[in-house]
Amino acid sequence: MESTELLLWGTIGVALAFDFVNGFHDSANSIATIVATRVLKPIQAVGMAAVGNFVGILLGTSVALTIAKGILNPAAVKASPVIALVLASLIGALAWDLITWWWGLPTSSSHALVGGFMGAGVAAAGWGAVNGQGVLEKVVLPMVTSPLIAFFFAFVFTASIIRLARKSSRHTVNFLFRKLQIVSSFFYSVTHGTNDAQKTMGIITFLLIATAMSDPQTGVPLWVMISAQSMISLGTFFGGWRIVRTMAARITKLEPFQGFGAETGGGIVLLATAQFGMPVSTTHVISASIMGVGATRRLSAVRWGLTRRIVAAWIITLPAAAGMGALSFVILIAAGIHV
Repeated sequence: MESTELLLWGTIGVALAFDFVNGFHDSANSIATIVATRVLKPIQAVGMAAVGNFVGILLGTSVALTIAKGILNPAAVKASPVIALVLASLIGALAWDLITWWWGLPTSSSHALVGGFMGAGVAAAGWGAVNGQGVLEKVVLPMVTSPLIAFFFAFVFTASIIRLARKSSRHTVNFLFRKLQIVSSFFYSVTHGTNDAQKTMGIITFLLIATAMSDPQTGVPLWVMISAQSMISLGTFFGGWRIVRTMAARITKLEPFQGFGAETGGGIVLLATAQFGMPVSTTHVISASIMGVGATRRLSAVRWGLTRRIVAAWIITLPAAAGMGALSFVILIAAGIHV
């Protein structure tokens, strides 16, 4: 096997490793609410979430195609060392993911990957490499609006449940929703899997197209879909328990009917954005949903101090990961990787 081909497959391996870390880092997105409400034990929750993540393969590849064709301009990076570009993107995103995992912050693996991809693209081919309109429409605007919509949906769902069940005892309501929350949690896991695994699919597809190993018209190869979905499922199973603690217990306290509201509201947002090819952050969406649920009691039920810290981490993720992606590209070129 030639060195270039070896480097290509090694980069694909790094992409799948990122997918595993993505699942590990974002495990809390799928299981935080059902663990917080004590409907399932953590090991049961991650098992169910891992299965749900894999089922997400059935919901299409629109997000993957956005990553592959809509973030960087193919013509602008055509003459660039694309393997080094993709590898630098992944290294930058992985570095940011691991730093925020250590800090226990539920930041966005999706935006870390997009940021790393953009930063490496700029370092490789200048600012013209970035598809500004595509990034604005598919990444930046959904980054702002999806948490707001998720907050609204979760608030409305939970407030409606409270109103409809106002004559029933709290015990009766929670007994019913302990069962329904298993359904809503699985639904959320499916939408989480389709959104986050597709980002890695998109990066690999970009690499295969740029190196002429795949026809741009054929979409995402089946083996890429299965590999990416499998790795994120495994990562979810092994889980990121430091972030679970933040998501499940420190934003607001939850009961089963509230967990149902958060998961249902968040899952609907993720399902819709996946169909429109928008690589939104599952972390942003579920965090905002949990906040929306907490706000149905009173605004003070949400721990806004922690929330501000989380939001600050969201805001800096794109530029921080972009900087790491650019720096990684420069280091790889200096190390002699020019393909």
